[in-house]
Order: sequence, then structure tokens, then C-alpha cells
Amino acid sequence: MAPAPTGGKKQKKKWSKGKVKDKANHVVVLDKATSEKLNKDVQSYRLVTVAVLVDRLKINGSLARRALNDLEEKGVIKKVVAHSAGNIYTRAVGGGD
Repeated sequence: MAPAPTGGKKQKKKWSKGKVKDKANHVVVLDKATSEKLNKDVQSYRLVTVAVLVDRLKINGSLARRALNDLEEKGVIKKVVAHSAGNIYTRAVGGGD
């Protein structure tokens, strides 16, 4: 025997509006405080990428790329991987590597 149908009409599926991601308000121009934090803290990072700087310093991606290029020229960090999708840097150590 088949089970007796439970009464009532099947409800129509309610579509969710979807999750809305909050827009991040990242700094577009380096101010003095961010610049000092960049120069002081990046030396202690083992892995330095654009995403790391964006996440920790709350700066936008293009500014992070420019900052990484400047830090590499100064010798604060050195490039480990060069790739079109993004570069990976590490801190420059004073000893013989």
C-alpha cells in the first residue's frame, strides 16, 4: 500500500536574494602612517604577496604592487617567484643565502 498523501498544496520555492559581500574601503594613496607601517612590518613577513599587503595594511591591489616594487628596489624584500599572475617575495636576510 502506498502511503496516504499528506494534505495541502506544495509550497513554491522561495529564492534567496543571495549573500551580499561588503565593499572593502581600502586606501588608494599611501599616507604617512601606512607608509611607516609598510616599511617597518614587511621586514618581518616571511611571505610577502599583493594579497598579504592588501589584507594586513588595507591598501588596494595596485598600491600594493607599487609598494612591493619599491621595497624590492630598496633591498628590503627579494623576489622568490616571478609569474604573470603575481609575484611572491620573502624578506631579504643579511647572511649568505
